[in-house]
Amino acid sequence: MYNNFEIFKIVLMMVPLILSVTIHEVAHGYAAYRLGDNTAKLAGRLTLNPLKHLDLVGSFILPVMLKLVGSSVIFGYAKPVPVNFTNLKNFKKDTIIVAFAGAAANICLALISGALFHFIMQYEGNFHDPGTISILANIVYMLYFSVFINVILAVFNLIPIPPLDGSRILAMLLPHPMRIQFARIERFGMIILIIFMFSGLLNKIIDYVAMPIVSFLLRS
Repeated sequence: MYNNFEIFKIVLMMVPLILSVTIHEVAHGYAAYRLGDNTAKLAGRLTLNPLKHLDLVGSFILPVMLKLVGSSVIFGYAKPVPVNFTNLKNFKKDTIIVAFAGAAANICLALISGALFHFIMQYEGNFHDPGTISILANIVYMLYFSVFINVILAVFNLIPIPPLDGSRILAMLLPHPMRIQFARIERFGMIILIIFMFSGLLNKIIDYVAMPIVSFLLRS
């Protein structure tokens, strides 16, 4: 059974997760908007209001279940922001920019969270009021998870398997004939992704790519 403190920690973890997946999707939509496609704007998705972006399973159930089962990888996702790539001014280049925008936003959030984490850790000794110390401890906990979650979201989404953002980036970098062949596997993308996750390959990418970045940003 989980006590109230452990439940409170899960709630604290959800704050940076919700912020991270929201900004990830807004970044896609905003990049598309600046490059000629207003689909996300018309759909009301260029907003930081998380209620417009959150997915019940991906934003709440999945991360909570991962936390409850003691998974070393905690992440989630939001509803994909709608983008009509045919409206972009430069289809190939702008598609890459739009696809990379979400991961770029998560990288920026990880850097900011890491900087704030170290700033508070450096000066927390100057505070002696128990209430202030408690608040700072909760903020530090959220910043720690913010670094962790944003790095994993960035790395995970850049894996070139449909429907992840990395697959769209890879498709634009391939010669046209290979791009057509690559597009044919998109219908099997979720199956491939599930196999990839349960085969242990995702854990290896997290361990060898994401975790070194997390350790670097949180190093003392």
